[in-house]
Amino acid sequence: MGMSLRIHWAIAPEIAPRPLINCNHCGDVKAYRCSGKFRVNANGKRIDVWLIYRCVDCDNSWNFGIFERRNRRDIEPALLQALESNDAALARRHAFDSVALRNQAGRVEEFPDVAVHKQVIGVTRESATALELQLGLEMPTSLRLDRLLANELGISRSRLQALEEKRSLVIDPDGVKALRKPARAGTTIRIDLAGEPDHQAIIRAAGG
Repeated sequence: MGMSLRIHWAIAPEIAPRPLINCNHCGDVKAYRCSGKFRVNANGKRIDVWLIYRCVDCDNSWNFGIFERRNRRDIEPALLQALESNDAALARRHAFDSVALRNQAGRVEEFPDVAVHKQVIGVTRESATALELQLGLEMPTSLRLDRLLANELGISRSRLQALEEKRSLVIDPDGVKALRKPARAGTTIRIDLAGEPDHQAIIRAAGG
């Protein structure tokens, strides 16, 4: 493999998962969106906390449980303050917890939309004939790795497969099977572009 351009891709999903709930106002199963608001209910020393969701059609509410009958002393004061003030970052973290959401709602609609911030950490583009992409994820995403690479590099998924077949594309730690799975943090993709006529365009796209 030739001189590699090392780039860190910080990936952030843009649309939070939406639980599919039987809405008693609409009389049908509807997607519910996160309102970004918490409901904190104190009963003596016990606290219940929910993240409020709203039906996308009628605005009916559904509560996503965060804490149930939790002793106030077991909650850090800073966390309690963040819940009571509807801290946006905290609401976002819970809204993107698709595992917990699915455990409570059953069915969840997920979206592949992501924003990718690219930071070059290696040699200059002019001298590079290969890429080393290091993935970091703010939150888990349902976007498949092959779709992410195709979107961000401007090449087709079939071409990615062809590069893999001739061992010009290597994925660590999961190998080629990772291409058809959701992108995940800690993955490194190495792509040898030597001999590819459009390698400079691909390298420019990789670095943003």
